[in-house]
Amino acid sequence: MHPESSPEIEQPKYKPKRGIYLLPNLLTTASLFSGFYSIVNGMQGHFHRAALAIFVAMVFDALDGRVARLTHTQTAFGVEFDSLSDLVSFGLAPALISYSLCLHSLNNLGWLVSFLYVAATALRLARFNTQVFQVDKRYFQGLPCTAAAPVIAGFVGLAKHYNWSGSILEILLSLLLVCLGVLMVSNIRYYSFKESPFKERVPFVAIIAVVLGFVAVALAPLLVLFLVFFSFAVSGPIWTLKLLREKRLQRRSVANHKDAE
Repeated sequence: MHPESSPEIEQPKYKPKRGIYLLPNLLTTASLFSGFYSIVNGMQGHFHRAALAIFVAMVFDALDGRVARLTHTQTAFGVEFDSLSDLVSFGLAPALISYSLCLHSLNNLGWLVSFLYVAATALRLARFNTQVFQVDKRYFQGLPCTAAAPVIAGFVGLAKHYNWSGSILEILLSLLLVCLGVLMVSNIRYYSFKESPFKERVPFVAIIAVVLGFVAVALAPLLVLFLVFFSFAVSGPIWTLKLLREKRLQRRSVANHKDAE
């Protein structure tokens, strides 16, 4: 028997390196902790803290991926851990604090609406993970859950701050959850800001605008952040309608040109 075919003599196999990189996964853990902290505070009725915790989770989530790319510590484990963290911080947390705030008054309809948002978040994350190498990195397909959750958090924080209550609050929050869930699983494109020209020269007035933005956030953080992310959420449908209108006009122009010939 040839030595290479002998069952007693096996060829050396490649063994992947064990362990994980600490820094990016530490930031992901911080994002997960913020999401869990938001849920706990929502269950205890501290909705202002719960809303702010989701914004903190968003900051940590934005940092972990960038740190992993800058330090060349990207791993498959990190990708999966980040998705599970996102599901908790930007899926479960917004849905549960919404349910704790007022949707529990709707009985079965309330928790069904909350579950719809969680399911949409899970589907959004699963689709993103399977298409990460197939889509244009300049755009997101569907509203990112990291942009949908701050809208819910801001609305809940504002509702508690201004003592909104009653059927109007329940209806508005339910519609917000449903609409954001639909936008997450839709094919509407959103600009990803991954190719923002931060290294390019900008007018001096742009620096002033940034300073004024920080001042506005410091004065009314929940209101300003809610308006910013709500504007981003509606920018996708508006942009899509604009593109469809331009294509329709272009087809009409081509058809009129052919008729003229």
